[in-house]
Amino acid sequence: MSHELGSRIAELVTSNLREIPDFPEPGVLFRDITPLLANGPAFRELIDLLARRYDGRVDAVAGLESRGFILAAPLATTLGVGMLTIRKAGKLPGPVIGVDYALEYGTARMELRPDSVAAGDRVLVIDDVLATGGTAGASVRLLRECGAEVVAVSVLLELEALGGRARLEGLTVESAVSF
Repeated sequence: MSHELGSRIAELVTSNLREIPDFPEPGVLFRDITPLLANGPAFRELIDLLARRYDGRVDAVAGLESRGFILAAPLATTLGVGMLTIRKAGKLPGPVIGVDYALEYGTARMELRPDSVAAGDRVLVIDDVLATGGTAGASVRLLRECGAEVVAVSVLLELEALGGRARLEGLTVESAVSF
């Protein structure tokens, strides 16, 4: 990916980002991508730039529940490839495969319909935020269990202090903006 392309993606994200202090709880600074999604020309340009980055490199785009779906659907359409939905437990009709992952207190589970991806498919995993890496890591494991090759994990925002990139060691992780 060219530096110019990455710089423009970062500019689109940062210029359409809203920061909300003390949400969802005191002491947290929430970074909201809703203004980017609501700005039709900016959102379209973002999808077009992401499509340029991944054109010819992927056979499917896997969106992670829930805001990853918002990015994955138009990107997959623009690329002319399928979109995979990786969801929280109990949201997909069976048969599904699942992977549990650790949360700060407890565990969560991500699921995928194995018939939606073929062995050998080159898949891009996309989400809005990379925080601890638990969701993305579980999703990568699901795709690999199906025999897919994960080309990259792409996020708009990376919260570096939470260490998510370390959980995705050995993978290409592309974030538009890091905090």
